[in-house]
Amino acid sequence: MKKNVFAAIDLGTNSCRLVIADERGRYLYKDNETTKLGEGMYAQMRFTPEAIVRGTDCLCRYAEKMREYGVTEYRAVATAACRMASNGKYFVDLVREKSGIDIEVIDGYEEARLNLKGAVSNAKGKAPYVLVYDLGGGSTEITLAKNTENPEIIYTVSIPWGARNSSEAFDLAEFERGRAERLRAEIEKETRAFCSECRLDEYRGKVCCVATSSSPLRLVSWIRDFGSYDREKADGIEADVAEFDRVIAQVNSLSRAELAQSPYVGEKRSFIFQAASVIFKTVYDVLGVRSLTASLKSAKDGIIEELVEKYGKTD
Repeated sequence: MKKNVFAAIDLGTNSCRLVIADERGRYLYKDNETTKLGEGMYAQMRFTPEAIVRGTDCLCRYAEKMREYGVTEYRAVATAACRMASNGKYFVDLVREKSGIDIEVIDGYEEARLNLKGAVSNAKGKAPYVLVYDLGGGSTEITLAKNTENPEIIYTVSIPWGARNSSEAFDLAEFERGRAERLRAEIEKETRAFCSECRLDEYRGKVCCVATSSSPLRLVSWIRDFGSYDREKADGIEADVAEFDRVIAQVNSLSRAELAQSPYVGEKRSFIFQAASVIFKTVYDVLGVRSLTASLKSAKDGIIEELVEKYGKTD
């Protein structure tokens, strides 16, 4: 009997992730490519021709890798950038034509649900409830859920600002206090509304917080002085917000060129890391959490888990 091989693709505003796993969910291959799909999109809410080329080229390479591993079932999802871009359907159709990959453009709720399913493994046993927030390139999802094996969402919100689009909209490739405060005010308003709607105060003392995406993993690598960005090593590490505050203050003091030289940021991420840090700090300040666990596990891991559940494990 032919064994199943599963694949998950998570196409975000800044990066595209691929995971290939066997029928038991054991990872056979992983990749993360900076496609910058949302670069230059904010002004007209359209993908640029250059971004479309980068995105389709990446997905063609991923299609070849999936054929190499004999993938039998997959799910490919796209998030904020494809939701917002006026030529998002054109891009999705082009990817199907060139690579054979069918991309599903998911809404904020489904994005939050998949992130929760992937990230909850980093919250096991910590508290009865979990806050998961994912700082993406084009949106930020915050979710309150029961911290169980099959977590149940209590409330979730998708904030239409992420590291890529806010960096362009607020001109924050270089940190400038006034522009940063305007972004902070936007994020604070949205996050306070989330806290009010889900009655977060009623869960105080019974909730832990898990932060997905590369920003918390980079900050944890910096906090722990790894010497370089190591997302695998940072996965699952918990740090106090005071430690995040300390490193973010250092980030704010650096120019874009200096961030490009940082072993924790690098050239590609340097253009959007100031905005990411503003969003990241604002969210945890308003949520009032004392510590956060950085999580490499996110939507792609949730997809693999569901494919294994759906198509079963063989002996």
